[in-house]
Amino acid sequence: MTRTFLTKAVVTASTAFALTVLPGATAAMCSGEHAPYSEAVATHGADTIAVGELHLFNRRALETPPNARNAGGFLSIYNYSSEPDRLISASSPIAERVELHTMTMENDVMRMRELEDGIELPANAQVDLEPGGLHVMFINLSQPFVEGEEVPVTLTFANGDEQEIVLPVRARTMEMPHGEGHESGDDHGSHH
Repeated sequence: MTRTFLTKAVVTASTAFALTVLPGATAAMCSGEHAPYSEAVATHGADTIAVGELHLFNRRALETPPNARNAGGFLSIYNYSSEPDRLISASSPIAERVELHTMTMENDVMRMRELEDGIELPANAQVDLEPGGLHVMFINLSQPFVEGEEVPVTLTFANGDEQEIVLPVRARTMEMPHGEGHESGDDHGSHH
């Protein structure tokens, strides 16, 4: 089987869980001024990608079983702007469609739903897309996600910016959240 879109990558370490909104960590971040890229790398790590006032980091996806139809993608976004923004859509050549989702607990049952208006990115704050919370949902995969490879994805923001990134694929054992399951190939497409 050929893997047209996935390539080898370095696997990075994991961070926090679910949606986190943090106040600015430095004076430049708190003032709404755009932090220098070198400061962002020092703060968030070498995998940081700057998209205008937004910094994307801690990008990853989890490996899938060979016959998985769906998978989740994760990253952290810090909005250095004094204005809010919104992640409004995502796309990938290795999925029939890509949606922005959230998971919540309702009566002791994990529920997932598409966020049709996208994911809010508050000013001077960080939003984490993590297993068990906000995430990018790849639906009807054309190939499995394999540890050590990368998943291409294009993110579109309300401010008009669009960014092509890759999500390094990690072993599921590195990041096993409670209540996870839709990334492993269950019939996620029936949630609508």
